[in-house]
Amino acid sequence: MNSDEVAALIEQHIADARVTVTTPRDPDDDKHYAISVVSPEFADKTLVEQHQLVHDALGEHLTRDIHAIELTTAAPEGASN
Repeated sequence: MNSDEVAALIEQHIADARVTVTTPRDPDDDKHYAISVVSPEFADKTLVEQHQLVHDALGEHLTRDIHAIELTTAAPEGASN
């Protein structure tokens, strides 16, 4: 699974998500990702709820294809549900 595939999965499951995926340890390491997600869907959600949405989007890939993630989530400024 590559960075683009990780981003696409998240974008498919979280409305209007702006996703950035990098490999912070080594550019060739496709098992460790730094993921930043900004979505209005996160407005009024706790950090734990935001992270759970991303984990749900990645599903079984978190146990099969991805070893570790560094996750940052946020709602766009001014967003509220």
